[in-house]
Amino acid sequence: MTRLTIDKKKYALIPEENYQELKKMAALKREPEKTFSIEEARNYSKSLIRKWASEK
Repeated sequence: MTRLTIDKKKYALIPEENYQELKKMAALKREPEKTFSIEEARNYSKSLIRKWASEK
C-alpha cells in the first residue's frame, strides 16, 4: 500500500486484487433493495400518478 498526499488530501493506493476483494466484501454486506410484486408496483405507480396529478 502506498500513501499519497495531493492538495492536502490523503490517498492510499492498493493493488488491483485487494481492491476487487474489498469491493466484493462491501457488496455482500449491502442489503438488497426491496422489489415490488407486479400488483404492488401497479398500486404504487397509480398512487404516485394521482399524487403528481393533484399537485398540478
